[in-house]
Amino acid sequence: MRLILSQNVENLGRIGDLVKVKNGFARNFLIPRGLGVVANEGNQAALNHQIRLLEKKKAVLLGEAKKQAGLIEKISVTVTKQVGEDEKIFGSVTTAELEELLAQEGVKVSKKDIKLTEEIKKVGVYAAEVRVHPEVVAKFKVWVVAPQ
Repeated sequence: MRLILSQNVENLGRIGDLVKVKNGFARNFLIPRGLGVVANEGNQAALNHQIRLLEKKKAVLLGEAKKQAGLIEKISVTVTKQVGEDEKIFGSVTTAELEELLAQEGVKVSKKDIKLTEEIKKVGVYAAEVRVHPEVVAKFKVWVVAPQ
């Protein structure tokens, strides 16, 4: 089945892309969630209009993503963890913890969009990335400290 995506779908395409997917995936997942519309010859004019609207929506979303990325890059979060010998922390810092800390700073992101550049196992300063948009990635600092 051919669909025009009305929202970005990871591993499938971006807004306005014409994609070919299996019928069940389209009928049971994409169309009911409003992620895509059927692309057939009967509504070709409507689809062209829809593409123009989606291009505008894509531009607006990209602008908002760049604003949010600017805010995220100014943020530095601090994680307090119990430490043992050689300043090794017990456990590790997870994306869920970083999601909570970013929410406390006023930034709403999903833990699925947060990527740690390296595994955090010791006290120190680390970098993390947030994929705000498929074309926009924001980096922020993570400070790992021992409790006082």
